[in-house]
Amino acid sequence: MKRSYIILGSIALLVIILFMTYRSSYNKAITYQETVDQAWGDVGAAYQRRADLVPQLVATVKGAAANEKSILVQVTQARAGIVEAKNPGDLDKVGKQINSAINLAFEAYPQIRATENFGMLQSQLEGTENRINKARSDYNESIKEYNSHIRGFLNSMFLNSATFPKKEPFAAAQGSEVAPTVDFSK
Repeated sequence: MKRSYIILGSIALLVIILFMTYRSSYNKAITYQETVDQAWGDVGAAYQRRADLVPQLVATVKGAAANEKSILVQVTQARAGIVEAKNPGDLDKVGKQINSAINLAFEAYPQIRATENFGMLQSQLEGTENRINKARSDYNESIKEYNSHIRGFLNSMFLNSATFPKKEPFAAAQGSEVAPTVDFSK
């Protein structure tokens, strides 16, 4: 009788150990799966940030550049009027135009900053692309952990492949390994 209790106890202990191992493996797989989903959501959030931010930045820089251009055109036209002045009356009129344009230039936009604005735009674009790259890297890292877990020796036997399918890491678009050409003539 004692021997049968030992055998039943051993079987029960083995079942409990197997159940606990399965439960632990299953819960860990769910945690990794949720981490993968969150990482992919972070990639989407970085894409959305870029979609929201870039058009606003470009519009702001374009507006500032257009404002500076109109001020420079006014000042240049006023200065050109001095050269074209034929008599003292014209010169007086041109002098008032120059004063007006110069005052407008310094009051409306005291310093020409279009180049700085374009530099800041470039910096923001670079930062945004770095955030996207970081989110993609984090996603790929979470995929690696998840796939390593579900493909492990015991886990591959315990876990249902339909519930925990192998995930594919982020892959670059076809042809993206070729550096793009930059053409400022357009």
